[in-house]
Amino acid sequence: EVELVVSGGGAVQAGGSLRLSCAASGFTFSESDMGWYRQAPGKECEEVSVITNSGNKIYANSVKGRFTISKDSAKTTIFLQMNNLRPEDTGMYYCAMRGDPYLICSWGEGTQVTVSS
Repeated sequence: EVELVVSGGGAVQAGGSLRLSCAASGFTFSESDMGWYRQAPGKECEEVSVITNSGNKIYANSVKGRFTISKDSAKTTIFLQMNNLRPEDTGMYYCAMRGDPYLICSWGEGTQVTVSS
């Protein structure tokens, strides 16, 4: 059974930082592209960042230079270091094997990130 346990969300002021973690199990982590997704209130779910099975990193334009995705393959965990947070980064954050954002945000268990101005 696939299990993804997300932690690290919270409330910060603009300019602050948070680090999200996602502990994965139940599938072959080493062969999977993993991603972080977010859904802001009233907006569609979007792909924030992806780390491929080979370690390549992909970022949405809106977070480039501020967010860093990484993984610890030994612990089958991925991370999202979020710096210089902005109010528009507010939303529910999910991690998943890379896939359809709509499905991921509809069925996943996320962590809330709230950035105040």
